[in-house]
Amino acid sequence: MMTSVPFARRALLRALAASALAAAAGLPLAAQADDVLRVSAIPDEAPTELQRKFAPLGAYLEQEIGMKVVFVPVTDYAAVVEALATRKLDMAWLGGFTFVQAKIRTGGTAVPLVQRAEDAKFTSRFITANDGIKRFADLKGKTFAFGAPSSTSGHLMPRYFLGQEGINPDTDFKTVAFSGAHDATVAFVQAGKVDAGVLNASVWDKLVEQKKVDTSKVRVFATTPPYFDYNWTVRGDLDPKIQEKLKQAFLKLDPANPAHREIMALQRASKFIPTKVENYKGIESAAHAAGLLK
Repeated sequence: MMTSVPFARRALLRALAASALAAAAGLPLAAQADDVLRVSAIPDEAPTELQRKFAPLGAYLEQEIGMKVVFVPVTDYAAVVEALATRKLDMAWLGGFTFVQAKIRTGGTAVPLVQRAEDAKFTSRFITANDGIKRFADLKGKTFAFGAPSSTSGHLMPRYFLGQEGINPDTDFKTVAFSGAHDATVAFVQAGKVDAGVLNASVWDKLVEQKKVDTSKVRVFATTPPYFDYNWTVRGDLDPKIQEKLKQAFLKLDPANPAHREIMALQRASKFIPTKVENYKGIESAAHAAGLLK
């Protein structure tokens, strides 16, 4: 049986060491050996949380594909897209909108491998600590926080659905802030920095479960309709055999298997399912409608 904790620690240490060595040598991460799979994720949560969530998964993937797996932290959403396009990354955890950007930046070669079953019907939650906000119309004249500008669930789709409700964030809100991450949006609302905000449902549920949000003060007042969101994407010129090994490794993850349970819990996934480019056409259309793609 796999013992995920020791492997997880080694995976995490390797990720940090590889990053540090590359930086010290003044070399791009692409200069690492070809037998290393370089993986990253959009920074939609704190860097330490992203590393914690990935470590057991990285250890599992190492066993399944027979390669070292290194997690490469990035500074922002755009950096993930650029690194994937310039072959400094082999695989990345992307939001729906970030995938669309990566598809465009790579000339359509980026390959979405898998998504969680939950990502086929993802939602965003609108939250507030203001007693006067009970519906979308009450947001007019208020201060509001999105997540990162390139976030699907923290900006693009909420902006699109606000438009469907007759709300234009650029003219109807008193001020608009970008917190940079979903957990930061909750902190903004809870601290009274803004009247309301929006974040993805998965992070909201996790923060509530971990009692990191005071639900006696902060509450959900609306939820978006469902849409496709996150996926694991690989660069198009990654060896097809490796692509297939990765895909099968994700698909066989089973929360009923004790060796997989921690991995699945950290990924907040009931199971992984195949995905395809066509699933994100709606996201691309929404991005154009919102003026976020030219």
